[in-house]
Amino acid sequence: MDLAPIPLDAIDHVGSGLQRPECVIATKSGNLYVSDKRGGVTRIRPDGSTELFVPKPALPVALHPNGIALERAGSFLIAHLADDFGGVWRLFRDGRAEPVLTEIDGKTLPAVNFVLVDKQDRIWVTISTRRQPRGVSYRADISDGFVILIDKKGARIVADGIGFTNEVRLDAAERELTVVETFSRRLCRFDIAADGSLSGRRVIAQFGAGTFPDGIALDVEGAVWVTSVVSNRVLRVTRDGKIQQLLEDADPAHLAWVEKAYLAGEMSRPHLDTITSRVLRSIASIAFGGPDLKTAYLGCLLGERLPFIRVPVAGLPMAHWEW
Repeated sequence: MDLAPIPLDAIDHVGSGLQRPECVIATKSGNLYVSDKRGGVTRIRPDGSTELFVPKPALPVALHPNGIALERAGSFLIAHLADDFGGVWRLFRDGRAEPVLTEIDGKTLPAVNFVLVDKQDRIWVTISTRRQPRGVSYRADISDGFVILIDKKGARIVADGIGFTNEVRLDAAERELTVVETFSRRLCRFDIAADGSLSGRRVIAQFGAGTFPDGIALDVEGAVWVTSVVSNRVLRVTRDGKIQQLLEDADPAHLAWVEKAYLAGEMSRPHLDTITSRVLRSIASIAFGGPDLKTAYLGCLLGERLPFIRVPVAGLPMAHWEW
């Protein structure tokens, strides 16, 4: 079943004064949490007011939050996105902060892109690339990203050779892991064994010109909703592989400029840090919320407010939904 396209005038916003709210978490209570460039996590209450959680006292090197996760006890996990060193950090609401993972296989972690907690309290971590600076990997011919799993056995790499690993999501039964490969322009999927190992890698969607997939969320029908940076697209990929574009907010000339650089292997930060659009500011993630899970909140790289849209299909409640 095709869904109706979403007009730009259907987009609303919540919150204000946010700084790079790249990742968004929605909860049953109505609280939203977004990553914040000021070094922590901002809560957006149901009335729209905000509260910033940052390490206190400040850390020697400020955190650069990209992906964030909510833990069962109310603490946050933060994916530290820095070229000199990365890591996953835990931030408590009273300001205490502690490292969770800063190296793997005896090597310091490069920039960490995303972190996810599942129903079993396992932690999934994505590294987009081993190269520094990470911007040299904004290319289709580089695939050195990987996925880490942290569980009771410790931390280990469970998937490798990924084309700029971005967000990951699990299905309701936690038997499949869907992975975004941003600059390979595709989604891949793995089967998850009882011990957390991954197998059966397959491509479930390949995207074309102008789409740079970044964030994803699953709905109750098993479809994957995808956000694209630069082009401000929202796409839906059904279980049978059909791709439907539901939203776009981009200037054709600007998008052509970015596309030309990508095809030439010359894409860099200016192509991601500039935007020509009407409403959206380079959307990078999506989270379903609201009482009926039919409100889709869109994290963004360049905005100061959090956009949201109403959609006709409910999202799949994530592990943290009632935490």
